[in-house]
Amino acid sequence: MELRCLALDALSEPDPARKLAAVETGWALCHAGCVADAALRLNPARPLPGRPALPRLVDPATLPRRSPFTLAGRAALLHAVAHIEFNAINLALDAAWRFDGMPPAFYRDWWLVAFEESQHFRLLQNHLRSLGHDYGDFDAHDGLWAMAERTREDPIARMALVPRTLEARGLDATPPMQARLARAGDHEAVRILDVILSDEIGHVAIGNHWYRWLCERAGIDPVACYDVLAAQHGAPRLKGPFNLEARERAGFTVEELGQLRD
Repeated sequence: MELRCLALDALSEPDPARKLAAVETGWALCHAGCVADAALRLNPARPLPGRPALPRLVDPATLPRRSPFTLAGRAALLHAVAHIEFNAINLALDAAWRFDGMPPAFYRDWWLVAFEESQHFRLLQNHLRSLGHDYGDFDAHDGLWAMAERTREDPIARMALVPRTLEARGLDATPPMQARLARAGDHEAVRILDVILSDEIGHVAIGNHWYRWLCERAGIDPVACYDVLAAQHGAPRLKGPFNLEARERAGFTVEELGQLRD
């Protein structure tokens, strides 16, 4: 099977278990040396992304605050993280099929991201089940995929505003969340978030790499271009505190880190 076709099929799949299985199959083929056909022009046969009927997607402003110090609150908090990871699977699969004419390493990188995100989702879903809940039990929102829609015509905007903006916010948010979960006594959740944070540094680094590669190919300055893209596509304003160490490991430059400090 062709890897970009497999990515589109997996993205279209609504059932979480079948989506995870499709991602594992695709990554195994990719890892075995299959190469994506960069010249393919693909058209989705089904609405994107494929996702289950639940969770219900609502306005983010209507979602309640989630305290980890009650069982229900902790389950709701971890459900929100699981929903982010489920969206991240879809975002990686979308990058792996949507943008033609890219080097083989681009498609391999996003298949790797999709696989690792699928493993994060599996860890979180299993932990949710140990708390008496499952994915779909709580409402969620569609903010991550909304940005994917806004950047679907422009790989530079996609790399700028999804991995290195929205997903990079997870680098900042994870350590404080871990501290709260540790105080609540959920050490398994802390361990899972350790795995996620380590992998997400690599995912943001992939976004940084391909953003700069695309900017260099287009002959544009990546720092100045970012500000234009953020304004054009309505990216959220970045707010501290920032995990500067993780962001440095993820490939943000001294100039970019200095802007965050300022």
